[in-house]
Amino acid sequence: MLFRLTDVHKSYGAQEVLRGATLQINPGDHIGLVGRNGAGKTTIFRLVDDEATPDRGEVVRARGLKLGLLSQHVHFEPGSTVHESALAAFGHLQQLEHEMHELEHRMAEAGDLEKVLERYSDLQHEFEREGGFEYSAKAESILQGLGFDRETWQMETEKLSGGQTNRLGLARLLLAEPDVLLLDEPTNHLDVAAVEWLEEFLQTYESAFVIISHDRYFLDRACRRIIELENGRATSYVGNYSAFLLEREERREAQQRAYDNQQRLIAKTEEFIRRNLAGQKTKQAKSRRTMLQRLERVDAVRADQASGDFRLQEIDRSGTHVLTVTDAAIGYRDKTLARDISLILRRGECLGVIGPNGSGKTTFVRTVLGQIPPLLGELRWGAKVQIGYYAQQLEHLDDRNEIIVELRRVAPANATAGELRSFLAKFLFVGDDVYKQIDLLACERARA
Repeated sequence: MLFRLTDVHKSYGAQEVLRGATLQINPGDHIGLVGRNGAGKTTIFRLVDDEATPDRGEVVRARGLKLGLLSQHVHFEPGSTVHESALAAFGHLQQLEHEMHELEHRMAEAGDLEKVLERYSDLQHEFEREGGFEYSAKAESILQGLGFDRETWQMETEKLSGGQTNRLGLARLLLAEPDVLLLDEPTNHLDVAAVEWLEEFLQTYESAFVIISHDRYFLDRACRRIIELENGRATSYVGNYSAFLLEREERREAQQRAYDNQQRLIAKTEEFIRRNLAGQKTKQAKSRRTMLQRLERVDAVRADQASGDFRLQEIDRSGTHVLTVTDAAIGYRDKTLARDISLILRRGECLGVIGPNGSGKTTFVRTVLGQIPPLLGELRWGAKVQIGYYAQQLEHLDDRNEIIVELRRVAPANATAGELRSFLAKFLFVGDDVYKQIDLLACERARA
């Protein structure tokens, strides 16, 4: 057993997220953790990582458990390069290596040679036992698998794009080889080639991992067991995501039959009690009333979560040419990411910008928005163009605010609370969800 949750309850304000959740992760488990938005998936990770405490119930971790949690906000040492940041996962081996180099220099002094040689031999055995002669090659293999070509290895981490930063954080986590990986949406910032590499890597991964993902194909290829969070409880299914869908449907059909049968029994019993409580069969009626009070109720099958329902509002008609780009080059003073960009975006057209991580997609958008000046060429917006920008890192959100307060910042001054709640409901924020604090959100953060 690596960690176990037993009858765990957890609420945030009036929002009850977990209601008696029980699950256990064992060595070698390859788990997909699924459930609707707000079901408590990230809360499970927070509880296991000791970032949160349960209101009731028990969270038990194996003694000395080494957790590897993929953080949604990755940080590196200032001034460090891509290669250095990846190798930082082997801090202990690097310390051994450094001490071995120092001892090699001391050997020339010969004053305490026997003691130096003995210490050097001990360090060398430890270094070899812990994979010291392979760690550099392993780091290079994982960096290349996640899309970092050799020419990027000496790039300072401050100059990485958002997607590159998250990929480097994933690389560092994989290299650390913890007892169990906790991966929250690991494919969000990966291109197709990197996702395929990660799938193959995890298929042969010897240690345990738990993945939160909405990518069913990724879960199909990587996972051997699925744990679903629903109504605050956890249910385990053997097999990948496709097998889970089939078995869940069978369980739901059986649960619905049991619920319908129980409801008929309850209705029939209540009718008997109503007719006989004051009659000749009073004793039987009271006995059945006690039986109903003690009856463990079967939950009705909960319908799948509805999709979001939103439409763009009517705006003033813009000019025919919405955006014109002429012979533009984008990037930074010390590096050009793309050049010779020319296009005309006309009213009603949709433009997709594609390319591998780090190729300049976000830089192009930020250049178009005027946040970064073009290196060459001209970018011109048309008449009456109104711009709405959805940023990759969602840095425009204030983590201290509740959802409804955050919406109030950009809503018209005369918007009522009811109108704000109705608008949020289109994005599946209903009831007390609107009072959740931004920094407690997981994937719902993107909807906010």
